[in-house]
Amino acid sequence: MRISFLGSGAAGGVPLWGCDCPACQRARTDQHFMRRPNCALVEAGGVRLLLDAGVMDIAERFAPDALAAILLTHFHADHVQGLFHWRWGVGELDVYAPHDSEGCADLYKYPGPLKFMHRTKFEAFEIGDLRITPVPLVHSKPTLGYCIEYEGVRLAYLTDSRELPPKTAEFLRDWQAHTICLDCTYPPGMSSVNGARNHFDLSEALALSDAYPDSRLVLMHIGHQLDAWLINHPDALGGRVSVARDGVTLDIGAPC
Repeated sequence: MRISFLGSGAAGGVPLWGCDCPACQRARTDQHFMRRPNCALVEAGGVRLLLDAGVMDIAERFAPDALAAILLTHFHADHVQGLFHWRWGVGELDVYAPHDSEGCADLYKYPGPLKFMHRTKFEAFEIGDLRITPVPLVHSKPTLGYCIEYEGVRLAYLTDSRELPPKTAEFLRDWQAHTICLDCTYPPGMSSVNGARNHFDLSEALALSDAYPDSRLVLMHIGHQLDAWLINHPDALGGRVSVARDGVTLDIGAPC
């Protein structure tokens, strides 16, 4: 199994419009450091799944029949905005998502080829030879993470959350993921700025890594403040913890 990050950034991406912080300046001069909104591709056993659709040109990247399905974590715009182009196409594509009566804008009203199917927490389902278990996360809209298993290799994709509910944490301890892709939007101490706690900061993410010592942790949904902080703290990560970047592909189950 492998995962390719098409977008590894928080809402607004990097560089952030109008921002001249070191991370945004760097991204404007070197595309390697650009971050588009969250979106990833998982491939295993001949099955290709898109995780979220935050990249705006996503419909141009995949020909008809290139994907088995899309898994949406939630309906915030930076995770579904690529679908607004896709829905004017023809054919049919399964889109799995949490129960959310509002969705995003008029996606439900005018879905086009997108066939929305709501999933229930901890009720596993299969796509090809992949077994997928949705797990609840704590966010400002109904949000699911996805635990994906193929031939004993296990990937947990957990974006947009400020904490793990106890039952999700328990499931992950028992499930023993080889790789956990985790929301980490902020540098240490910033998750509670202005009372807003919808995402992990780095201190919280590292603490969670300690709770799963056998899992590789890949940080995603990165904000420009965290990138700027990491410029000044280049040795803050290491060992089992790394930061995702747009265009990077990881083999799940391979050594760190």
